Amino acid sequence: MEDMVYALIPLAPFIVGGLFIWTKHQQKMIEKQSEMTAEKAAQYAAQTERLEARVRVLERIVTDKGIDVADEIEKLRDAPLN
Repeated sequence: MEDMVYALIPLAPFIVGGLFIWTKHQQKMIEKQSEMTAEKAAQYAAQTERLEARVRVLERIVTDKGIDVADEIEKLRDAPLN
């Protein structure tokens, strides 16, 4: 058993080097995953903002009295999205 430990001593730099490379790789993977998560969050936020704007328009249409809802919907369909 003791001879086995002595046999591993020359391999120690390779083991430590491999562990260092593996640790760096794991760190880069975590950073990439964080970037992707942040990008998706930004996309979801933008989509939510667009949907909220559309809901506000619909709420205005429904709550305003005296307008023709069908005409207003048609106007909104023709209007460009912001």
